[in-house]
Amino acid sequence: DNASGTAGLLYLAKKFTKNPLEKSILFATFSGEEMGLIGSKYLAGNIEMARDSILAMVNMDMIGRLEEQKLTIFGAGTANVWDEILASVPSDSLNITTTPSGSGASDHAAFYEIGIPVLHYFTGTHPDYHRESDTADKINYKGMADVLAHVESVIRELSRFSSDEIEFIQTTDPHQGEMRQDG
Repeated sequence: DNASGTAGLLYLAKKFTKNPLEKSILFATFSGEEMGLIGSKYLAGNIEMARDSILAMVNMDMIGRLEEQKLTIFGAGTANVWDEILASVPSDSLNITTTPSGSGASDHAAFYEIGIPVLHYFTGTHPDYHRESDTADKINYKGMADVLAHVESVIRELSRFSSDEIEFIQTTDPHQGEMRQDG
C-alpha cells in the first residue's frame, strides 16, 4: 500500500542530494508495518545516534491518491515547532487537515513512542487498499508532486531549528491503531 511513499522518499532523496541541507537526513524504508511496525520499531530501538540529535521523523504513507486536494498530516501536536513550520509553508492548492496525534498504524508511531516528534503525510484510503487493483495508473501524479513539495518545504524549515529548540510533546488524542477497509 505504500509504493507512493517509497517513490516519494526516492524523489526527495534526489532533491536533497542536489540541494542539500546543512543537517544530515536519514532516509529509511521499512518492512513489516502491517505485522506490527516491525521494521520501524527495529530502527527506532536500535538507532545508532543520540536521540536528542534527531529533530523529527517525517513519514509518507499512501500519498499517491490525492482526491479533491485533501491531505491529512498527523502528528502536528508532537512538537512545539510544528504549528509555526506548518503555518510558514505554503499549502498551494492542498486542502490540509492537521491532527495532533503522533500515534497510529504507520511507521511514524514507532518513533513517536520513543519521544521523537513526528509528521505523517497521508492522502486517505481507497477501495483498492491492499488489493491487486491498486495499480500505478490510479496514482494522482500531480497531486503527489504537490504533497512532496510540501514535505520538502517542511523539512527545509525544520532544518533551521536546533535540537534544543524542539520540544517533544506527547499527544492525548490517539488515532486509529490499524487501518482497515475490507482488506
